[in-house]
Amino acid sequence: MLAQAAPRVGDIAGNVALTLDAMRRAEARGCDIVALPELTLTGYPPEDLLLRQSFLDAVERARDEVVAASGRALVIFGHPRREDGGLRNSVTLAADGRVIGVYDKRALPNYGVFDERRYFEPGDGPEVFQVHGWRVGIGICEDLWNDDVAREQARVGRDVLINLNASPFHLDKQREREDLTRRRAALFGAPVAYVNQVGGQDEVVFDGGSHVTDASGVLLARAPMFEASDCVVDLARPCGEVAALPDEVEQMRRALVMGIRDYVLRNGASDVLIGLSGGIDSALVTALACEALGAEHVLGVLMPSRFSSEHSVADAEALAANLGIETLTLPIEQPVAAVEELLAGPFAAWGLTGFDVTEENIQARMRGLLLMAVSNKTGRMLLSTGNKSEMAVGYATLYGDMAGGFAVLKDVYKTQVYALARRLNRGGEVIPRHVLEKPPSAELRPGQKDSDSLPDYAVLDGILQAHIELGQSVAEIAARGFDEGEVRAIIRMLYRAEYKRRQAPPGVKITRKAFGRDRRYPITHGYREWEDDS
Repeated sequence: MLAQAAPRVGDIAGNVALTLDAMRRAEARGCDIVALPELTLTGYPPEDLLLRQSFLDAVERARDEVVAASGRALVIFGHPRREDGGLRNSVTLAADGRVIGVYDKRALPNYGVFDERRYFEPGDGPEVFQVHGWRVGIGICEDLWNDDVAREQARVGRDVLINLNASPFHLDKQREREDLTRRRAALFGAPVAYVNQVGGQDEVVFDGGSHVTDASGVLLARAPMFEASDCVVDLARPCGEVAALPDEVEQMRRALVMGIRDYVLRNGASDVLIGLSGGIDSALVTALACEALGAEHVLGVLMPSRFSSEHSVADAEALAANLGIETLTLPIEQPVAAVEELLAGPFAAWGLTGFDVTEENIQARMRGLLLMAVSNKTGRMLLSTGNKSEMAVGYATLYGDMAGGFAVLKDVYKTQVYALARRLNRGGEVIPRHVLEKPPSAELRPGQKDSDSLPDYAVLDGILQAHIELGQSVAEIAARGFDEGEVRAIIRMLYRAEYKRRQAPPGVKITRKAFGRDRRYPITHGYREWEDDS
């Protein structure tokens, strides 16, 4: 049995409880083996908690508790393990109240969201154990992806390989995992059982996708994605259930809902608030928050200005009615005018008169101030609504629309925002149709549209995805049919906005290269890829 569990980082007692529950279910079903995810007892990634000796002491006590509770079914679970002054990312195999064996992870990933070499030393011990007449091979996450480790492990015969994982979600990741397990099954000449965790941890979402392939690469079973569940397979007469694989838009939706729910609830909150502009980003965030937490836990705040169109207010009100959420209206005209009046004297003395981005940002920051005031007074967590396209080029205001505790769409491109909104409307109108049809606008000056400052979002996202996700150069992107001057301008904006992204709230990782853990660039540097030096 593969126990696709949702451990919580640092909740050692809770993680022991879910491990013991999985063991009881396995015993009740007559299973020979129950396997749980990587670092089950600590949750993943525990980061610098691993540097606290009291934390590691508690892990050792937890490991002993699980071992003592083990019965006939072999339990395979992950935890950090101290040895000779170092630390290993380990798996313990236990049955009948005793330790059957220990395996230490060999390949330590140090890319993207992973930083394991900061904490762990690689293992070099045995990887095959005799249990219930089976030769059980063990691997931990990156061990399966590393060709050198896999080839070395293939030299030892086994009847099954069980790989324990904390594999984060990004689009198309499940197909990659299943392609990998098919290749490794062929290499080992044995079935491969892949168990993964589920749940949200800060920016990262774990989507499950636990599965089993037979020795010829045939998929025998797949657990449902994005939910805790058990995947049971009888390898003696291969059979199991294969849950459907959601399409990419549905995967995004489920990942965002899980990311919101676990970030809010696991950080001790229950209620959220969102600034409702009448635009598509805030509409999508609100709809997802309602799905994650329930409409009764979501407050929408309308903050119209003198530039807000009648339809924007009407669209926000229609969204709130569709979702059944409470709303609060706080017009910003008066406080914005007060700030402008306060600054008018010194600005005039410096000869800096006229309406420009300064006044635009005063409006955005007034909205951020009001939202944070409501958040502070009510204890609701503020969800910010900016998307990846805007964050990439700096089309966002520090301490304004970037204010908040969690940036739901931080890794979702604008074109993906529209795809998600259309998906939510499949069963009936959730997001008002006019929101989907009108040109996007920040409404910070008369008649403003995003297209005044940015290319069409299909073009913008194409350039950004080519550079961020694929690492392509200006010349390579231009060769795909984009205007070279426009490519240079967009990449210039991308790098100049790095200082803003450093100050943004965390948000759900959806793509291969999320801002923050995956993509790390210096704010201050002299490399200018976008400059024409031909």
